[in-house]
Amino acid sequence: MAAPSLLNWRRVSSFTGPVPRARHGHRAVAIRELMIIFGGGNEGIADELHVYNTVTNQWFLPAVRGDIPPGCAAHGFVCDGTRILVFGGMVEYGRYSNELYELQASRWLWKKVKPHPPSSGLPPCPRLGHSFSLYGNKCYLFGGLANESEDSNNNVPRYLNDFYELELQHGSGVVGWSIPVTKGIVPSPRESHTAVIYCKKDSGSPKMYVFGGMCGARLDDLWQLDLETMSWSKPETKGTVPLPRSLHTASVIGNKMYIFGGWVPHKGENIETSPHDCEWRCTSSFSYLNLDTAEWTTLVSDSQEDKKNSRPRPRAGHCAVAIGTRLYFWSGRDGYKKALNSQVCCKDLWYLDTEKPPAPSQVQLIKATTNSFHVKWDEVPTVEGYLLQLNTDLPHQTASSDSSLAPNLQGVRMDPHRPGSNSTVPNSISDTTNSAKTEHTPMKGTSVKNRPDLKASTDFNAALHPSMATNTSNHNSCVVDMLRKNEGPHTSANIGVLSSCLDLRTVIPETSVSSSVSSAQTMVTQQTIKTESSSTNGAVVKDETSLTTFSTKSEVDDTCALPATKISRVETQATAMSFSKETPSNPVATVKAGERQWCDVGIFKNNTALVSQFYLLPKGKQSISKIGNADVPDYSLLKKQDLVPGTGYRFRVAAINGCGIGPFSKISEFKTCIPGFPGAPSAVRISKVLPLFREEKICFQNVEGIHLSWEPPTSPSGNILEYSAYLAIRTAQIQDNPSQLVFMRIYCGLKTSCIVTAGQLANAHIDYTSRPAIVFRISAKNEKGYGPATQVRWLQERKKHLNRTQVLK
Repeated sequence: MAAPSLLNWRRVSSFTGPVPRARHGHRAVAIRELMIIFGGGNEGIADELHVYNTVTNQWFLPAVRGDIPPGCAAHGFVCDGTRILVFGGMVEYGRYSNELYELQASRWLWKKVKPHPPSSGLPPCPRLGHSFSLYGNKCYLFGGLANESEDSNNNVPRYLNDFYELELQHGSGVVGWSIPVTKGIVPSPRESHTAVIYCKKDSGSPKMYVFGGMCGARLDDLWQLDLETMSWSKPETKGTVPLPRSLHTASVIGNKMYIFGGWVPHKGENIETSPHDCEWRCTSSFSYLNLDTAEWTTLVSDSQEDKKNSRPRPRAGHCAVAIGTRLYFWSGRDGYKKALNSQVCCKDLWYLDTEKPPAPSQVQLIKATTNSFHVKWDEVPTVEGYLLQLNTDLPHQTASSDSSLAPNLQGVRMDPHRPGSNSTVPNSISDTTNSAKTEHTPMKGTSVKNRPDLKASTDFNAALHPSMATNTSNHNSCVVDMLRKNEGPHTSANIGVLSSCLDLRTVIPETSVSSSVSSAQTMVTQQTIKTESSSTNGAVVKDETSLTTFSTKSEVDDTCALPATKISRVETQATAMSFSKETPSNPVATVKAGERQWCDVGIFKNNTALVSQFYLLPKGKQSISKIGNADVPDYSLLKKQDLVPGTGYRFRVAAINGCGIGPFSKISEFKTCIPGFPGAPSAVRISKVLPLFREEKICFQNVEGIHLSWEPPTSPSGNILEYSAYLAIRTAQIQDNPSQLVFMRIYCGLKTSCIVTAGQLANAHIDYTSRPAIVFRISAKNEKGYGPATQVRWLQERKKHLNRTQVLK
């Protein structure tokens, strides 16, 4: 984490959509890039569900349905995948709840659930200000405040320190409550405390950490519960413990628990002699506890003044949500007017990057021409830009070869929430935006496709050998050996064979054609096709040429169909050369003697770029950031170098956020095209050839074969003489090195389609790089030879391939 003086708070100043009214006692969770807020109070308890998209900077009100819960405040609110659970809270003054509701955010559907009571003992009583924490398939409830009086107008508070476990069913529903038997001294009763669960990486058992709260007086004690042994303990900590507080927030990012805000005792008050502190105030202090070393670190002290409004003002009863390594804070109350007997609520939204962003995925090629590359990489959550660099073996690349230094972009300001702000570099080369944007937010109550359809606290009263398969080519006996040897550039035998491991990452449906270069000067182009595993109305899917984003989590789920066939799930993928060596994690890397220097392509807001030029460092300059005094390099002062046909270039990319520039990705290498060769086939489609009078199943062994079709290259560079299609097959070589695919030619001819038989499919290699898939490659040949190949990954269900021998019996 940055030093206190370097904290780079950002206030989001411009929104779209209906902004929620200010409140306190509300709760928030995150589903990917979405922040979902529910409940809270300010002039009445709020019952709306609000969603804020941190990518598009838009608020919206989803059209919820089902058993919609009443408004509540100081409730339990946890997220398990795309379902959210709400427990308890204040539903009106003096009346608390112990009801449990479930929200399926993929459909915005509410459902009231009734868990079984404990086998011994009573279920949790109605309460507010409790902690409700999720780990695995269980929620853990601790403490809170109950009303002893049956009359809601006559509030008799009772602080709780009871502990319950709620077992969840997979996907939806709950099993029931249980009361675990714990060991050790139990924390004192309290409400408006925080509880988080953390488990050390690769070791240790999960532990719940309870901090602070209210029990007549504010508390500053820290408790730990081992969830395996169910043993309570009070860990010894180092560093300065935050002031006693309640209504604060606790958020875990990495191995740190961040504590922000809350009510603290009034300055000068002796906590020990005033057990029932009547004087309180809000704070904007900010600390974290390293959960591995049990050491507290103060980032913003309680005494630090903020005269420039450069960080959130003091508040309590706010909400905090961690998205990636970024913390978002919204609303809360910042004071109390005794004369008016009312509180003052904030309506501001802030965020803070807690650490530099992680390294992005390798740069992947979408399309290559003779003098340009269209590249992209996986998005990194909550970043403000990307620094793209390249180097090459061309001797005239640069005027300086002593060092390779990335610009020091500490604190570079690129506001993703400023409308129309795509790149921080006005003269940046080919900073391309997506031709068609992905819809991240639903409008007018519609649900989000292939996205998340979509923590906080409170003191709240107030891919076998080729001979085994049938083949349409006369050269099958030698194809595999030639593929292994990678003989001769631009031959049908070496299409897309890489000397290093293939990087076959997943692509979401809205992504289009992409390509990569092998060591034999051959490229593999990718294309993603929207399909589904059930037939629809027979409409033909159009070629998806819009660019959006790569993802390792979501694949082809959108719906479309081909006439009179069952549509299979298809995914296409780029193969980029993956070097075993990585770039240094420190972005400021020194070039050794004889190595080439990394040059900037530019800084890009989005995860895609059209590269036709790069910038050269002037003689004597070791870092672009040393030119001028601006945070962002002034590229207008640098000379530009054009890309050259038939030349290999190495790429790497790093993400940038408020803490600076993160580590660089692994290196990818691509080669510009040689003029005269045909482009890659496009618009690849796969459909199943169904067996007659046989039970239909998803697994490929239960079909007669598949129909593979494609469109001619958009740039044939002359007459197309033939096409070749290849299938990745099982070999001992792949078992020893799964990343080295071996391909067998399954078609050679003039037609733009072929049938892949069940016998051929039976020898297919199942690639488990991401989701299980069968890999095909298709390339075109003109008078000059074969051009780049299009690679397609046909997605399979993982469970269908667990026992392959059984399926083939």
